[in-house]
Amino acid sequence: MRPRPRRATRSPPQPAEPSFVFRLRDHPMPLLQRLLFGRRFTLTALAACSVLFAAGVFVTRSQAADPPPAPRPALTVSTALPQKSSLPIALTANGSVAAWQEAVIGSQAAGLRLTDVKVNVGDNVRAGQVLATFADDTPRADLAQSKASLLEAEANAADAKANAERARTLDKSGALSSSQIAQYMTTEQTARARVEAAKAVLNAQQVRLGFAQVLAPDSGVISSRSATVGAVVGAGTELFRMVRRGRLEWRAEVTSAELGRIQPGQTVHIVAASGAEVDGKVRMLAPTVDPQTRNGLVYVDLPAQPGYGAPASNTQARQGGPVFPGMFAKGTFQLGTSDALTVPQQSVVVREAFSYVFVPGADNRVAQRKVATGRRIGERIEIVSGLEANQAVVTQGAGFLNDRDLVRIANNGTVQ
Repeated sequence: MRPRPRRATRSPPQPAEPSFVFRLRDHPMPLLQRLLFGRRFTLTALAACSVLFAAGVFVTRSQAADPPPAPRPALTVSTALPQKSSLPIALTANGSVAAWQEAVIGSQAAGLRLTDVKVNVGDNVRAGQVLATFADDTPRADLAQSKASLLEAEANAADAKANAERARTLDKSGALSSSQIAQYMTTEQTARARVEAAKAVLNAQQVRLGFAQVLAPDSGVISSRSATVGAVVGAGTELFRMVRRGRLEWRAEVTSAELGRIQPGQTVHIVAASGAEVDGKVRMLAPTVDPQTRNGLVYVDLPAQPGYGAPASNTQARQGGPVFPGMFAKGTFQLGTSDALTVPQQSVVVREAFSYVFVPGADNRVAQRKVATGRRIGERIEIVSGLEANQAVVTQGAGFLNDRDLVRIANNGTVQ
């Protein structure tokens, strides 16, 4: 019998592998990967970990045994003690520069035509100088008529006087009655009065003729001119304005609480908006205070300025230029001196609108102190509060420090 052929047994179907599964048998491993998965690599890794652990324990013990390093100073600084200084007591005020007196020059004649203007704004004039002229045809004609009227009155007065003399001689003869004689006497007196009236009219016409010339009432500087050639102006019309004698003054506005600290004769240092600097002297204080602002005016005389009677080479002209009326100016009244605690200006640090100083301690760490500052003079500044006289402050390098910073004092810890 033939043996029966064996039936091929089918193995159960295997689940399909996902496409992303990496099959190691399909990809030959490099030599390094075989070593990694081998037993030898495992032993080598264990040995390396043991060596690293032992080294870490040794390093940790060494660090625990060594002391921590000393902190390093943040900066090398210098210190200084506050000083007692004598500082000036000053009062600051604002105001405007104005003319001491401004004269208004106008026309005295009515209905006359302006023929010539001889000065302009900024001209220096003398008292009695001719500034402008009017046409004098009409005044001269009126003057001539007045002279003729005076001659006529004088002739009538002479005739009346002669008649009165003849009447007096005939008084005792009885040729004339008493009433006729009295009439001649009255006519004589009337004629004499008419002569005086004619003389007065003549004088008035002469004065009116003088009005044809506009004269400077005082010496000074022409500050304004409204006169125009050809204009026919009325009496009292403004033609010029003049700063009398070229004198200027500064009118400072001071609060009523501070007026009592100012006295006539005190010196004032004034700085104009143009940068010009002048020194003035208090002339007077206003007798009243403005009820709205509660400020009073202080009148300060200024020295002569270039263009206002002073030469252009004046010292004041080299300090920012001259001062003119109408300028805004800031002034400082010198009220005396007082003692104050001062420190170098570089030791004060301004941060967030507050002033601070740094005071070094015994451990060479600085403490930040908030202080109130006051007056300044040169390179020093007044400390009003926040610092004692025996406390040194950091000078050089203060701007780079913070509170509790460690510093090294350049002067070996001694205060300079």
